Amino acid sequence: MMKKAIIAMSGGVDSSVAAYFMKSKGFECIGATMKLYDNEDIGISREKTCCSLDDIEDARNVARRLGMPYYVFNFKDEFEKKVIDKFIETYENGGTPNPCIDCNRYLKFEKLMQRMYELGYDCVVTGHYARIEEKGGRCYLKKGKDLSKDQSYVLYSLTQEQLSHTLFPLGEFSKDEIREIAEREGFINAKKRDSQDICFVPDGDYARFIENYRNKKYPAGNFVDKDGNVIGQHSGIIKYTIGQRKGLGLAAGKPVYVISKDLENNTVTVGSNEDLMSSSLEARDFNWICEAPEGKIHCKAKTRYNMAEKPCTAYCKGERVVVEFDEPVRAVTSGQAVVLYDGEYVLGGGTII
Repeated sequence: MMKKAIIAMSGGVDSSVAAYFMKSKGFECIGATMKLYDNEDIGISREKTCCSLDDIEDARNVARRLGMPYYVFNFKDEFEKKVIDKFIETYENGGTPNPCIDCNRYLKFEKLMQRMYELGYDCVVTGHYARIEEKGGRCYLKKGKDLSKDQSYVLYSLTQEQLSHTLFPLGEFSKDEIREIAEREGFINAKKRDSQDICFVPDGDYARFIENYRNKKYPAGNFVDKDGNVIGQHSGIIKYTIGQRKGLGLAAGKPVYVISKDLENNTVTVGSNEDLMSSSLEARDFNWICEAPEGKIHCKAKTRYNMAEKPCTAYCKGERVVVEFDEPVRAVTSGQAVVLYDGEYVLGGGTII
């Protein structure tokens, strides 16, 4: 019996080639784009973000070329509640969120997978650069072979059930190879550039987006040094993230960085690069891909998407996970994810407290 797959199509080249691979393997496929917001909702008028009308037309064009039915699923309410609202609340509470992780968790691998079950399909397919390995009755999440494009960091929340119904056909390929296939197949988006920004903040100005979305202004306050001395004025606490150096407007005579934020007193503390170093962290909402270790394990950790892995020791402490680094790590930030690796395997991940 022919297997049936839902292809999550963003309108980009990666998900388009993922659809091509699945069709080539003989799967019965439908293409699906998740409509997550209206551009007016996020304060822009141009169709230049992922999930915009242009992207929908690109996805529809590729689906038509591959002879696949194509649908747009309206997940706007869920996206607003689970991604945008959480994004804003994390900033308002002093953290720095990663909405791409929440979008994968709550939309692609929850809502879309729910739709997969309802339609009687077998799997959800995405264009992520990652791999899934099955052995001994378990599914293991692995890095993509092209380490420069590896996206396993944003997929750490996948459960065994989700992994068993997910396929990542691009995991064994490089980006250059994927573009070559798209050009060979005549896909309209073969040379389309990769999206670099958060989809609902296409200009990268998170603070302005939050102010417009909430229809409120965040008051100015004091920059202080580690001793509490006032050394300048900030223009709203949500505009600053841990480790930030540029755009502070401080004439300190030496490089200074944001090292902490005090919401109660509306102050932003700055200090030296050395002040940003952390020897350990705790994480909540931790998802172990297979099972939690009984004791301490030595592995490697990433605390941001674009950073090198750092050797560490990790262990469970009640509901939380403690990560102790072999050497101090820079700019560990509340709200970001810590993801643990053993070589090419993802052990699990959670939200930094």
